[in-house]
Amino acid sequence: MADNYLEKRYEEVFGAGRTKVKRIGHPLDDLLLRNRSCRGYNKAYVVKRQELERIVGVCSKLPSARNQQVLRYKLVTRDTGADIILRNIKLGAALPELNLPFPGTEPEAFIIVCSTVPENKMVDIDMGIAIQSMLLKAVEMGLNGIVIGAFNKQQVQAGLSLPYEPLIIVAIGKGAERIALTTITPEQSHAYYREGGVHYVPKVATKDLII
Repeated sequence: MADNYLEKRYEEVFGAGRTKVKRIGHPLDDLLLRNRSCRGYNKAYVVKRQELERIVGVCSKLPSARNQQVLRYKLVTRDTGADIILRNIKLGAALPELNLPFPGTEPEAFIIVCSTVPENKMVDIDMGIAIQSMLLKAVEMGLNGIVIGAFNKQQVQAGLSLPYEPLIIVAIGKGAERIALTTITPEQSHAYYREGGVHYVPKVATKDLII
């Protein structure tokens, strides 16, 4: 059988000389580099509910542990409860002296991740996959975000009348920060820091991640 048999059969069925379609989009490495935790946002850009729906839309395509699909998402915008969330979250724990976010740069759109069953290992696996996928989608759309684990769950749940306990909050907006990665060894400090208006995030080199 000729090496190019399948290619020839494809041309016979679908037609030879078809115009190749150029792929349009962002390489994964590019999206990953741009997907930085952003603590300051341009409030002139108002995130719409439809944008949050597009971001959450990726979750219907994701793998799920045992295919349970127990995660649920509450979409919150400037006009639908952002003030409740802002009163009950903390950002920039490693830089307490800065009191982040700076006044006038607060996020005003959020995705609250909940679960229909009590949190467990499988739920956490699904949540990690969902959060990263949603943030990558946000970056693809020209937006930014940050995962917030430090928040008052009782106040957020009560204030927004959530039927399930909130596990994580993802803030979404148009980033207004300069963020850069720096390479470190495993022994060096992993704490992020700011110099000259740039937010630096240390990352362990690939060679040191491999056992």
